[in-house]
Amino acid sequence: MMGKTKKAHRTGRFKARYGKSIRERVQKIEKKQAVHNICPNCAKPKVKRLAKGIFECKKCGFKFAGGAYSPETNIGKIVRKALIQRTPIVEELIKKNESPVKERDDNNVQMQ
Repeated sequence: MMGKTKKAHRTGRFKARYGKSIRERVQKIEKKQAVHNICPNCAKPKVKRLAKGIFECKKCGFKFAGGAYSPETNIGKIVRKALIQRTPIVEELIKKNESPVKERDDNNVQMQ
């Protein structure tokens, strides 16, 4: 049975293979994956990673997409903060995209 060591933690299973820097990277990633994150729907720390980029809240059952190892990426955090602050750049982008969108009527579409 391979146990954890003080330095290696989860990557103790690799023993002396693969090099120190790669084992440290794996350790950092696996630590991120195992953390219970906060649900954006119910705000409880019950979000668990199901697969790469897919997360589910164990409390409310809310399933959503996120980063590969954490439910929110750094870019996502920046965008969310910008939307909250409503910076002038975001205001301009919102105004440009507020054009009326014509809905498609699937019944009138003819196959050619």
